[in-house]
Amino acid sequence: MTITGHSTDNSAALWLRRYHPATDSGVRLVCFPHAGGSASFFHPVSATFSARADVIALQYPGRQDRRREPCVTDLGTLADHVTEQLLALDDKPTVFFGHSMGAVLAFETAWRLEQKGVNAPRAVIASGRRAPSSTRPETVHQRDDDGIIAELRLLNGTDPGVLGDDEILRMALPAIRGDYRAVETYRCEPEDRALQCPVTVLTGAADPRTTLDEAAAWERHTHGAFRLEVFPGGHFFLAGQQAAVNAEISRELEKARTS
Repeated sequence: MTITGHSTDNSAALWLRRYHPATDSGVRLVCFPHAGGSASFFHPVSATFSARADVIALQYPGRQDRRREPCVTDLGTLADHVTEQLLALDDKPTVFFGHSMGAVLAFETAWRLEQKGVNAPRAVIASGRRAPSSTRPETVHQRDDDGIIAELRLLNGTDPGVLGDDEILRMALPAIRGDYRAVETYRCEPEDRALQCPVTVLTGAADPRTTLDEAAAWERHTHGAFRLEVFPGGHFFLAGQQAAVNAEISRELEKARTS
């Protein structure tokens, strides 16, 4: 794995992770993790597409090897940081893939890059998250530790080994809480943000945090083509539907490559 990149202050080494470096590829995939997630969540995706794409997984502050850094608890600020890193990359056809909080962060980053007219993605795949303008009165970040753990169990996306290991879990909780604060305090109206590029939305039919109507509302946030694909499963449906999700990613990468 390499964690280096093009940056004058070498901060790309903190933010951008290439588990299977393929920088000569003609197309790029940038992966945005969920709340509490890390770049390593996308290691299998990187392995799948490394022969065809330059796969980059983002590593946010406050977790794994960045655990001593403070979390960024404002999603707009986090998008500003990610945008800065992606602006420094060489320009090539790019697809963004984000899950849960990562879907909204991918959207905000794509919007910023489109406004700058540099390195904007050809498509955004938003997975496991309601539309940016669909809000709920959620306050998970204000719960005590047990309350946050209960939310993790409900969504079923955390390694059971982590949930059963108190020491590891306590180390991870500050990042999880910070990410939840970022996404739960985020607000966006349809008239504020609409991308020029196509948006594909992937959602689980039984996701307790996103209804089909809330997923379909992403269409208000793009002037490009829109598709909604519904999969069996809950919030982390992609764990059991990886082949089908990979097919969606492959489709968008090929369109980006040939467009």
